[in-house]
Amino acid sequence: MVIVLFDGFAFGMLLFVLSVGLSVTLGLMNFINLAHGAFGMLGGYVAVTAMRQLGLPFLLSLPLAFIAAALVSVLIERTLFRRLYRAGELNQVLFTIGLVFVSAAIATYLFGTGQQPIVLPGWLRGSVEIAGLRFGVYRIFLIVVSLAITALLVFGLERTRLGAQIRAAVDNQRVAAGLGLNVERVFAITFALGSGLAGLGGALAIEIVGLDPSFGFHFLVYVLIVVAVGGLGSITGSFAGAALLGIGDVAGKYFVPEIGSFLIYLLLVAILLARPLGLFGKR
Repeated sequence: MVIVLFDGFAFGMLLFVLSVGLSVTLGLMNFINLAHGAFGMLGGYVAVTAMRQLGLPFLLSLPLAFIAAALVSVLIERTLFRRLYRAGELNQVLFTIGLVFVSAAIATYLFGTGQQPIVLPGWLRGSVEIAGLRFGVYRIFLIVVSLAITALLVFGLERTRLGAQIRAAVDNQRVAAGLGLNVERVFAITFALGSGLAGLGGALAIEIVGLDPSFGFHFLVYVLIVVAVGGLGSITGSFAGAALLGIGDVAGKYFVPEIGSFLIYLLLVAILLARPLGLFGKR
């Protein structure tokens, strides 16, 4: 039972890294970016390329995945997404889901349709024994990284000048601009942060779930569930929602494999019936 909870929590932390960026951009910027999963896929392929072609170690490929996804997202935000900020939700949905199809086609052309495995360093492979139970080293690594990201995000949004600027720009763009705040730059930074975290999550996910051109579609469902359950714009909510869904998914597949794949959808319905705004949603 403890191992199931541990594996579920580790999977939940992977979902958290992948989804928290969408929670920030959707909850704070009110922009429906269904291409979020494509940035995760981009980060995964950047990590694979860095390790195979450049010979970089796994740990150095992770910041590269973050930076690449962040830079590409800024380029797309400046040239394409910015035109849709004041458009209707349907326009945002159709355009961003179209980008997922485009990114999948590009990935298929460049890398083929097969899985892209990676070789982890020796110290991240295997397991350690604690109190007679064996825990996967890589899953422990995932949990540590996710907890560090959570702490940095909470501190950054609540305790720093940039966090105050983001909250001010979201609350009232016209007033913030009138006070001298560069709202466009703040939004670009916020978007880059959210997409960069998706890229980092994509790189971290390769060892657990693999990587192929359907990554952007497959994990978009999980990401949207985490955001809906946790509540828009809430880092705490994304963390709690991801942990709950990760444990529910793994436990369901282990204890009731007949319906395990559908258990997270049942949890989604039950939680939203009780709390339509999510666990920590405010609006």
